[in-house]
Amino acid sequence: MATPKLFFTLSLVAVLSLSSIHMSQAARHLLDTPAAASPPALAVPTIPSLPKTTLPPLPSLPTMPKATLPPLPSTPLPTLPTVPTLPKATLPPLPSTQLPTPFPTSQTPSLPKPALPTMPTTLPPLPANPLPKFPTTIPSIPTIPSTIPAIPFLSPPPSN
Repeated sequence: MATPKLFFTLSLVAVLSLSSIHMSQAARHLLDTPAAASPPALAVPTIPSLPKTTLPPLPSLPTMPKATLPPLPSTPLPTLPTVPTLPKATLPPLPSTQLPTPFPTSQTPSLPKPALPTMPTTLPPLPANPLPKFPTTIPSIPTIPSTIPAIPFLSPPPSN
C-alpha cells in the first residue's frame, strides 16, 4: 500500500515543481500565437559517388623443386618364432556325493493354512452430508466515474 502513496506523492511534487509561473506564461504565449506557415523543407544534399579502387594483380607463385626421397632399404624382415603348442588340460571328474539337507523331509512339520477373512460384497451407505450452498447472484461491479474532478491549483488561470 505504501508504493502507490509514494508514487502519488512523488508525481505531485514533480507536477508542482514544473508548474511555475514562467512555465504557465510560456504555455499561454504559445497558445496565443497564430499558426505560422510551416518552414520550407530542407533539401537533402546528394552524396557524390566514390571512385572504384582497383587492386594490382597478385604475383604468380614460383614453382618449387620436387623433393626426392632416398630409396628404402631392401633387407627382408626377420621371421617371428612360432608359438609352441601346449598340452590340453584335463580336469578330474566332479564328485557325485549328495550334500546333506538341513531337515529331512520326514521331520519337516506341516504348518496350518491361515484363514483369510471374507470380503464384503456390498458397500455401507454413505453419510448424508448436505452440499455447500453457492451464491446464485453475481454482485454488481462498482462503476468508475467517467470525468476526472478538477483540481483548482493545477488548472491554468482564466484569460482576460
